[in-house]
Amino acid sequence: DVQLVESGGGSVQAGGSLRLSCAASGYTYSTYCTGWFRQAPGKEREGVAVICTGGGSTYYVDSVKGRFTISRDGVKNTVYLQMNSLKPEDTAMYYCSAAASCGLDMIRRSGSRGQGTQVTVS
Repeated sequence: DVQLVESGGGSVQAGGSLRLSCAASGYTYSTYCTGWFRQAPGKEREGVAVICTGGGSTYYVDSVKGRFTISRDGVKNTVYLQMNSLKPEDTAMYYCSAAASCGLDMIRRSGSRGQGTQVTVS
């Protein structure tokens, strides 16, 4: 079974940084893409970033381009989301997600996800 455990959320002032981690098990990066989506109260889920299988192409939602970076460590089976220049509108619960097809929408809709980690930017 796919298991995903997020960590690294917290509270930070605008302009600050956080790094989220997603410890993955039950699959390999050659078979599943891994990414992050977020959900703020009263808002729909939004795919934030995804890293694909094979060469590891990455995709981001426009609002985080240039500020967030997704990466993976195959040895540690961990995917990271480095978030810089955080804004109050980045405040949300962030979830790690895995999907067989690569894309922000697939990550957003996937049923394979962790419990989430809260990010609050003030």
